[in-house]
Amino acid sequence: MSIAVLGATGGQGGAVVAALLEAGHPVRAVVRDPGGGRARSLAAAGAEVVPGDLFDAASLTDAFRGATAAFAVTTPFQDGLDAEVAQGTAIVRAAADAALPHLVMASVASADRETGVPHFETKARTEELLAASGLPATVVAPTYFYDNALGGLDEVAAGLLTMPVPGDTPIQQVARQDLGRVVAAVVAGPDRWIGQRVEVAGDDPTPLRMAAEIGRAAGGTVEFRQSSLEDLRTRNPDMFAMYDFFVNTGYQVDLAALRTQFPTVTWTSYAAWADAQDWPKPA
Repeated sequence: MSIAVLGATGGQGGAVVAALLEAGHPVRAVVRDPGGGRARSLAAAGAEVVPGDLFDAASLTDAFRGATAAFAVTTPFQDGLDAEVAQGTAIVRAAADAALPHLVMASVASADRETGVPHFETKARTEELLAASGLPATVVAPTYFYDNALGGLDEVAAGLLTMPVPGDTPIQQVARQDLGRVVAAVVAGPDRWIGQRVEVAGDDPTPLRMAAEIGRAAGGTVEFRQSSLEDLRTRNPDMFAMYDFFVNTGYQVDLAALRTQFPTVTWTSYAAWADAQDWPKPA
């Protein structure tokens, strides 16, 4: 019986597919366009590819039916915050209609702490809906992703890393591949993990250390420069709230306890992750 993975062509879903295949689990990759290039690559890697739309509970029910478990992820970054809530609603309804034995729902670390960060709060609403449903489920809640740094390759080429936080602020983060391996461990042990909420982080580098590690891996010098947080207040209130949370509160994942819970995961440090990336050489 397969493990269904929603968002299989995206960053989180793709990492989960890779980890499940690595662990020998049959995978049912649920994608919007089964004929697309990324979907064909998943099929070539050994996954069964089926259609499914995050806004269409009926299509998700079909994708879930007969699966042993499913990994589901929502996002506000394409269609907005209300759309993310609609996605979560469709996923929970589909899992119930398909009598899914185990739903692993992706959230975000600290979503259960009333942070006021808009895209944390939408995930918190899905968690509340899931808890009220009584479905057999596990919430897996990653912190900030190392991979977010790859959105600034032009800056790296110019020898810069900019973030709207002080350079000495630790930010708990995780490699997507490690998140995938945590999910693989969770679906392999449903009796232990159903009913649990697992927050996931692998390291807690400061922006200064991030810049140093990227520069070393890229073969040059990358300087950290603190950008203005206040400029985000009206331009991007969601990102303003998130970075303000990083500065004033921060994630609170117990890294040592997490390693004890998941001894088979080889946790990736920020330095090791940086070494594995294809960076432009800093000017």
